[in-house]
Amino acid sequence: MTAPSDVQPVYAGEEPPEIYTASLYLSGAPLDPESSRLIVNEATLQWRQSGTLVVFLPHARGGTPHRDAAGRLEWDRTQRARADEILHWHPQSPAAEGWPEGDLDDGRSVLGCPDGAAPDGRRLRLLAEDLKVPIAESLPQAIALALERIGPGAPRAAGQRDVPLLLWRTPSFRAWLASQEDAGNTLLGGRISWTFRVGPHRSHVLLWAYAVRIHVAAEDRVKGNEVVLGRPDLTSVVACRPAPRWQDTEIVLVREFRSPARTPDAYIREVPGGSSAKPGDPRHTAAAEFTEETGLPLSPARLHLVGTRQAAGTLSAHTQTAYAVELSTHELEQLRADTTSHGNADETEHTHVEVARLADILRPDGPHAVDWTTLAVILQAVQPMR
Repeated sequence: MTAPSDVQPVYAGEEPPEIYTASLYLSGAPLDPESSRLIVNEATLQWRQSGTLVVFLPHARGGTPHRDAAGRLEWDRTQRARADEILHWHPQSPAAEGWPEGDLDDGRSVLGCPDGAAPDGRRLRLLAEDLKVPIAESLPQAIALALERIGPGAPRAAGQRDVPLLLWRTPSFRAWLASQEDAGNTLLGGRISWTFRVGPHRSHVLLWAYAVRIHVAAEDRVKGNEVVLGRPDLTSVVACRPAPRWQDTEIVLVREFRSPARTPDAYIREVPGGSSAKPGDPRHTAAAEFTEETGLPLSPARLHLVGTRQAAGTLSAHTQTAYAVELSTHELEQLRADTTSHGNADETEHTHVEVARLADILRPDGPHAVDWTTLAVILQAVQPMR
């Protein structure tokens, strides 16, 4: 027998329960008590997961006017920011000024808008289609789409409630949070600043920024003025050919146009590497990325672990795991003669192989200069070969 559905409405000015599994924020058409009752009833009929589903209703309980305008605004901002899904419900023609693009382009929105003839409704649907936002023709369908994306949800308590499932489910966020908790720190809350989503439906969060409030246990204080950037952890390969003089060690680099570049030719030079959206052995990921970016097949068994560190610890939470491999003279000459482009064309990645002496890489004004992080990885890898 199916367990009864646990759905809890939370009205403007009210606080949600201390722990819940999923949340839905109602936006769009003005909601009166009767409309809210129908929405909560429909959610109750469809929610069949364990744990509590919270439905945020942006009007006071019983339909009474909310007298504290500033408090109401803050409540709206807080609950919308933390909601797992936002249901934009427009049973009639919406007002064009009521749906700026930013309201839909958050990766958590579902649009409920019957396919009527009103121009504003058609424009809203076109915008949603362009942003890959799911569109429903009816309220039951809209709630079904939102709950399908929520799935089983995830229990979150206290400050964790400020983390929508969109971010909570990313391995990079969970790894960062686990590190903080292992250090004894507590996430008090936060807010997504932005996400960069990729894939056919823009559903995979590749990059994210989260403005956090953390209780720092070692100092017994709250740190709340920083943003954490996150992305999948990286692997990289320092492929080299040692020489009698350490400075003459030859290193394999890849040259690639990267938009943030501030180099003379607007290209970035780095050691081959990358990340994978699927969990697995980082050694295999490193070998696959090396082959993809250089064209040279490389067995994972040849790679020697250099170590794992954060690449930019004051800004980004991701780590970089570095491996080293010693190439043969033939392999090095094969790479040196390579003038073709490599990389993942589907991701607009175009890499070009360069072989450079360590002495030239160390020159900050040289043609093979790399950034500080890449330089540190190279020096760590070749240090034992001196």
